[in-house]
Amino acid sequence: MVRRQVDLRPSVADAGEDRSTRAVLVALGVNLGVALAKTAASVLSGSASMLAEAAHSWADTGNQALLLIADRRSRRLPDAKHPLGYGREAYVWSLLAAVGLFVVGASVSVWHGIIGLINGGSGPGDYLVAYVVLAIVFALESTSLTQALRQLRAGASRYDRDLVEYALATSDPTVRAVFAEDGSALIGLVIAAVGIGLHQLTGYAIWDSIGSILVGILLGLIAVVLIDRNRRFLTGEPGFPELYNAVVAGITELPEVAAVGFVRLEFVGPRQLFLVASVDLVGDRPESHIAYSLRRLERELASNPHIVVAVLTIAEPA
Repeated sequence: MVRRQVDLRPSVADAGEDRSTRAVLVALGVNLGVALAKTAASVLSGSASMLAEAAHSWADTGNQALLLIADRRSRRLPDAKHPLGYGREAYVWSLLAAVGLFVVGASVSVWHGIIGLINGGSGPGDYLVAYVVLAIVFALESTSLTQALRQLRAGASRYDRDLVEYALATSDPTVRAVFAEDGSALIGLVIAAVGIGLHQLTGYAIWDSIGSILVGILLGLIAVVLIDRNRRFLTGEPGFPELYNAVVAGITELPEVAAVGFVRLEFVGPRQLFLVASVDLVGDRPESHIAYSLRRLERELASNPHIVVAVLTIAEPA
């Protein structure tokens, strides 16, 4: 696929800190209300699938709180102890949220489903309550997912990528987590509805227990993907090829630069890049002048809000 040329200057799609916070706050409010509703419905209906969904929503609520911390702490400005800033804190807290999803959401759902299979599950409950709650929750989760989709579509359009591909590649772990958790929530609701429906139609609670296990497996898979993505960014994720090309073009356009040797881009936070490059300067300058020229060029490059620190060296002679 031919990628479009990307402008490194700030854009609504790439500098969406406020939108990320809004997405997390919306998801936090929705998940808290949903968790309370599912818990009440699970007690009234006696449904294993509904209890699994309640565990899912409580895990999501805790995760959104961790994501909110991640969003806030990662925005702190660089200081003497942390010259590259605090951006990577976003991945630490997001990693903890993903582990929480696996432990609280996936493990509890699978465990409860297995217990239901062994013990034969619970007897019939108030199915109508379960169906009404599932329908209301589906609408609420769709609202939260829409907020995340709006932000992801803007970024995917800018980089000419598929939405899911961009969701996995984006340096913003909060919007990725909201998208993944809300998307899995909608799938989980469908699984729960099918499990409850088969329980009601056949009279066998095994279907409800199987639904609980399937919800748990779904949550486990989502958690593993989120853990892996945060791990990659914590250990040093290079910038997109489109960003690399944009940076090379930007350096080349500087009047004092004759050629660009190598360029290394690494994400050090959401929409935050650490740039290392070697350049060949115009003319034949004394060593003392070269040092001043490089520092001046570094400051000019670091004036871009997406570049936290720029380090330039002289390229080796050809």
